[in-house]
Amino acid sequence: MTPTTVIVGASLAGINAARTLRLQGQLGPIVVVDADPERPYDRPPLSKQILTGEWEPEKILLPAGKEDLNLDFRLGTRAKALDLASRQIILEGPTGALETSSFDSLVIASGASARRLPDTAGIAGVHVVRTLADSLALRAELDAGPFRVVVIGAGFIGAEVASSCRKRGLDVTLVEALPLPLERILGAEMGQVCAQVHIENGVDLRLDTGVLQIETSSVDGVERVRAVVLSDGTVVEAEVVVVGIGVTVNTQWLEGSGIALDDGVMCDNTLLAAPDVVAAGDIARYPSARFGRTLRVEHWETAIAGGEAAARRLLAEASGETPAVFDPVPWFWSDQYDRKIQLAGRPMPTDECRIVHGTTAEFRFVALYGDGDRLTGVLGMNRPRHVVQLRALFDEGVSFSEACERAAAL
Repeated sequence: MTPTTVIVGASLAGINAARTLRLQGQLGPIVVVDADPERPYDRPPLSKQILTGEWEPEKILLPAGKEDLNLDFRLGTRAKALDLASRQIILEGPTGALETSSFDSLVIASGASARRLPDTAGIAGVHVVRTLADSLALRAELDAGPFRVVVIGAGFIGAEVASSCRKRGLDVTLVEALPLPLERILGAEMGQVCAQVHIENGVDLRLDTGVLQIETSSVDGVERVRAVVLSDGTVVEAEVVVVGIGVTVNTQWLEGSGIALDDGVMCDNTLLAAPDVVAAGDIARYPSARFGRTLRVEHWETAIAGGEAAARRLLAEASGETPAVFDPVPWFWSDQYDRKIQLAGRPMPTDECRIVHGTTAEFRFVALYGDGDRLTGVLGMNRPRHVVQLRALFDEGVSFSEACERAAAL
């Protein structure tokens, strides 16, 4: 009897795992489970082209989801529990009915969910952007031309939503609890640059400010957002509020299963979480020799690479081959206003940051990050060619000091 693989998660990591398994010769059933009822789609456009109305949903469908790979899709179906000993998963279908699915191997790619503000469930006008349904619901409200949009959280998603709203000509207030946007990722110097980008694009930026509560009013019997009360005592009236305060990894269904959990699924350096069980995408936490610590990476390219690597790990397990180590260079980009921000590596906010090309005043520059003499990051704003060239230095094992010298010669 041919073995069955169950993949929990039909987004980028899961669908690429399925594709790799099939193309690498797995003949047995591949069951792909996802709580989202939509066909597999790409997420980066949700806060950009889908939100602005430039693209329609059909354009973001993943090609692998449309290939004839003989996959058994269980969309609108949620994983509820895992029994490792019996190799079974309890699933909840679209009608709420429970069923059991057996597996010989398992790919955990259940991703993450958007964090929400407490006590805001059911309030009309309050949104997150994580799924296609989220983006389309927000887009419908933006189409109505609200007089003001409040975006809570100036991370990458919040920044992109603010940018998309400004592109529509809407007034935007962006609220960030930290002293500077993206300070925990890029450090204070680059956080200040990102703050200035928002300000110069007409955003009302409120830094070092939290949210006390969402005020509502009843409209035709529906509780709807009216204003946001901030920690400094000010009240910002708004018809639409978008919450972009990060994500929570979807590990609830794995609790008590024997899978090691710690802000994600703990894997070895080949993405193996247990015998015949691998993890990939936003949910996978793995040791990185390259950066000297464990990483959980929420980036597009890492999801693709992780899905493929997880599939190959299962194939290596079955064939007895030596598995490959998974330790790619994290790579991320963000389109905000007329700026393209690109980040390679995994810098810490306390790392040294050195401008090696251009100037921050022009918002066209490249900066390198270093921890001692270890190169930890390459950041670019509207300098894609330089970033791509300097990104390659990670694979060469170049030190921070040498990278700075090499950058000066570009």
